[in-house]
Amino acid sequence: MAVDIYVNETTRHADVILPPPSPLAKGHYDLALLQVALRNVANYSPPVLPLAEGEPDEWEILAKVALIFQGLGAAAAPSIVDDLVVTTLVQSAVGDEHGPIAGRDSEEILAALAPRTGPERLLDLLLRTGPYGDGFGARTEEVAPGVPPLTLDVLLDHPHGVDLGPLQPRLPEVLRTPTGFIELAAEPILADLPRLRAALDREVPEAVLVGRRDLRSNNSWMHNLEVLVKGKPRCTLHVHPDDAARWGVTDGGSAVVTGRVGKVEVPVEVTDAVRSGVVSLPHGWGHDLPGVRLEVAGRHAGVNSNVLSDEELVDVPSGNAVLNGIPVAVAPA
Repeated sequence: MAVDIYVNETTRHADVILPPPSPLAKGHYDLALLQVALRNVANYSPPVLPLAEGEPDEWEILAKVALIFQGLGAAAAPSIVDDLVVTTLVQSAVGDEHGPIAGRDSEEILAALAPRTGPERLLDLLLRTGPYGDGFGARTEEVAPGVPPLTLDVLLDHPHGVDLGPLQPRLPEVLRTPTGFIELAAEPILADLPRLRAALDREVPEAVLVGRRDLRSNNSWMHNLEVLVKGKPRCTLHVHPDDAARWGVTDGGSAVVTGRVGKVEVPVEVTDAVRSGVVSLPHGWGHDLPGVRLEVAGRHAGVNSNVLSDEELVDVPSGNAVLNGIPVAVAPA
């Protein structure tokens, strides 16, 4: 089972694909990119279009799937999951002795969040218990010139967002480590140092493969939009000029990249943007597999860099697959 707008390389394996609503029918609060913002800002964009009659929201689809997996059946209401999530978060917030609503009655907080449901209710809770929130009435003074303490209603009243001023340090305030410091020397990392020292003596491979992203190709769904894939090819192998001369590959030509578990043939882009001994191939391509229904992406298929990912290469401390620094050999096609 998959929830996706496309039948792509992954979802083609699913027995059931559940299509979510249009992005225009969903609200948006940017959490990820705020981590790299230059100023403290907050902005919420409500849905532009209403859901069609009988059309579930994406969170309702995911909640329904979770309920089915829990054995409650397809008739179980998504509100069961929604209420469980928000109640758990509220109880955690009132139990946090350092938080703005420490010791408050959880039922009071839940009542103040009504009648919202789903992501909007969760967002309202997180805004109001955040560093600029109203603390459910505990804070009344402005958090920035002309900006009242944050709630979701405040952001709805400011459709262009609010500027909360320059970034503010929050360390050591937000640290919850036993020492009160940022603990860089974690025990699992220190325990792995002997393996690291031994690895320094291993034979250096001809080249190592790393990934990359392009501004117009951050994720694979963008390859099915003509406006983003038009122009020069972006699924190319970046090769340093010294390596290109050594391996006999040329800019605009094709190379075969071979690893322990597979090989791909890909166009070459000679550039000094990578160092000698390193080649770079973007992720998210390879749209020419059987069963894929991506008309635009199929015309710009590219190659799948995962073909070169070695299942025997694992980062020991974290258990993650190794997707960068994969030993490869490069030759002209």
